[in-house]
Amino acid sequence: MLRYVLSICCLLVTATVFAAPGPEMVDPAEAEKDQDFKIQGEYLGDGTWINPERQKCRIGAQVIARSEGKFQVVLFRGGLPGEGWERGDEQFALEAEREGDVTKLTKNDKQVGQIAGDILSLLDEEGKNLAQLKRAERKSPTLGAKPPKGAVVLFDGTNVDRFPGATLTDMKTLEAGCTMKPEIRMSRIHIEFRLSWKPAARGQQRSNSGVYIGGIPEIQVLDSFGLEGAKNECGAFYGRRVPDVNMCFPPLVWQTYDVQFSEPERDVEGRPTENIRVTVRHNGVVIHEGYDTRRKEHELRRLHFQKHGNRVAYRNIWAVPAEIPELK
Repeated sequence: MLRYVLSICCLLVTATVFAAPGPEMVDPAEAEKDQDFKIQGEYLGDGTWINPERQKCRIGAQVIARSEGKFQVVLFRGGLPGEGWERGDEQFALEAEREGDVTKLTKNDKQVGQIAGDILSLLDEEGKNLAQLKRAERKSPTLGAKPPKGAVVLFDGTNVDRFPGATLTDMKTLEAGCTMKPEIRMSRIHIEFRLSWKPAARGQQRSNSGVYIGGIPEIQVLDSFGLEGAKNECGAFYGRRVPDVNMCFPPLVWQTYDVQFSEPERDVEGRPTENIRVTVRHNGVVIHEGYDTRRKEHELRRLHFQKHGNRVAYRNIWAVPAEIPELK
C-alpha cells in the first residue's frame, strides 16, 4: 500500500514538473485580448546608447512577455538582430513591468525607460530622453513565396494528402505532429511556421516543435524570441550548432525556413567528388551556411514536423526536386 501511495505521489510530482504552465493561444484575435500581447514585440529607432560614453547609434529592442504584466527587454546596439545587429555585438538587458497604460523599464530597480503606446523611450539618470524607439513589425522577405515551376506542393491549406493522418485546422494550417509521404529527393524546400502565444511558459515548454528533413539534424522550432540563440533554441541544428544569428520573430508572427541543398561537383563520368552541403535561411537571413551533410548523392528525404506538446502551425510548404544526372 505504501509503495502504491509513493508511486501516485511521484506521478503527481512528475505531472506538476512537466505540465506546461498557462494558456496557449494560436489565434491572434484571441491573443489581442491580452494586454501584454500588445506590448511585446520589436521596437527600432535612433538615439543615445545606454553607457557612460553615450554614443549616438541605431537601437533595436525586443520585448519578451513573461506573463502577468512582466517583461524582459533586450536592447541591441546597431539595430535589430539580422538587421544591423550581429551575434557578438553589444546588447543590454532590462526588466519591465506594466502599470496601467505605461510599462516601466528598470535596471537595478531604477527606472531607465518606459513603453507607452507604440513608443519605447530610454531615459538617463536625470529622466531625460535618450532615445525613442517605434514599434516595428518585420516580415520575412520569403513569406508567401510561390512554388517555382517544377516544384512539388506539399501543403497549400486545401488538404493533407501529403501528410496522412495530419490535422488541418480551421485556419487552414497544418498542426505539428505529422510526417510527409512519400519521401522525395529535394534541392530546396520552403516552410512557413507560426509560434503559439504562451507567455507563462519557459524554455522548451514555450511553443516547441522541430523540422526534420532526412539526412540533416533537426532544425529547432521554439519561441526563442529575444533569447541568446543557443543550441536548443529556434533556428539551431538541435544540440549541434547555434544559428549565426537568432532570427526568431515574436509569437504569432508567420516565419520562414528556406533550406537549400548544394549540387556537388562531379567528375567526367558524372560521379560526385564532394559532399552535399545545406544552407538554412530563417526569415530570409542565412543562419547556417554550407553545413556538411557528409553525403555525396541526393537521396530520398523525409519531412516531419515534431509534436512536442505545443500547437505550432505550418503552411505554404513546397519543395524543388533534385535532378539526378545519369552516369556516363
